[in-house]
Order: sequence, then structure tokens, then C-alpha cells
Amino acid sequence: MEQRISLVTLGVADLPRARAFYERLGWRGQEVEETVFFQAGGLAVVLWSREKLATDAGVADAGGGGFGGLGLAQNVRSREEVDRVLAEASEAGGTVTQPGRETFYGGYAGCFTDPDGHVWEIAWNPGFPLAADGTITVPDFGGA
Repeated sequence: MEQRISLVTLGVADLPRARAFYERLGWRGQEVEETVFFQAGGLAVVLWSREKLATDAGVADAGGGGFGGLGLAQNVRSREEVDRVLAEASEAGGTVTQPGRETFYGGYAGCFTDPDGHVWEIAWNPGFPLAADGTITVPDFGGA
């Protein structure tokens, strides 16, 4: 697994409120499919429903008990790399919570937790091509 992060996803209770907060801080986001993307240097900060994030990651949202409402993601270059990284995480002591699977956005992704329960999504997303150095650029979603 490469030593980098592509996206940090914040699970939020109220998406419009969260977006307004970050925009009041001067951030400019794009909303698509009830998800807000902010370019943050060479990675993205994403706002998404906390419940949907927990479900997508295959973990329980214990409301303060287990899942902390934060997901880290690493975008990779192929479907095969998703499966390879998930296997590496499992062999290293992580728990695969979602095996690699087709996604609603036309990609392929799976999730694991580290020994302390931190969620990582490993994703191949054709809409977020990687630069040679592994950074991503949030695409223009058409003024969303």
C-alpha cells in the first residue's frame, strides 16, 4: 500500500449545515449525489451522511461508541490493486469490512479497518484519475 491519502470523508449529521460551515470558512465545494467535495491541496475532503458512510464501510455507527464518523481513502490505479491492498491490510492485521465490489459511480472499492477501528476505503475511480505522484483533482461536476 502506498503511503498516501486521497480523500478524507467526514460523516455528518446534516449535509447542508456542514457545507455551509465550510463555505463560511472560505472553502468552495461541489455537491453531487448528496456528497460534497472540496479540493484540499492534492487530496479531497468529502462531506457525506454519517449513516451512509458507516453503511458503505461495513461498520456499525455506534453514535460515539465504535465508529468515529471519519473515513480515510486511498485511490489506486486499478481494480486489481484494490483487491491486492485489501489482502495486504488483512495480512497485516486489519479487518476487511467490505470486500472489493462494483460501486454506484462506476468504480470498484472495498474497505478495511486497522487494529484500532479506523476505516480505510481503497478505491479505483475512473472519474478521479491519479497524477503520477498519486494526488487527485476533484473533477468539475458541472457547477454543482
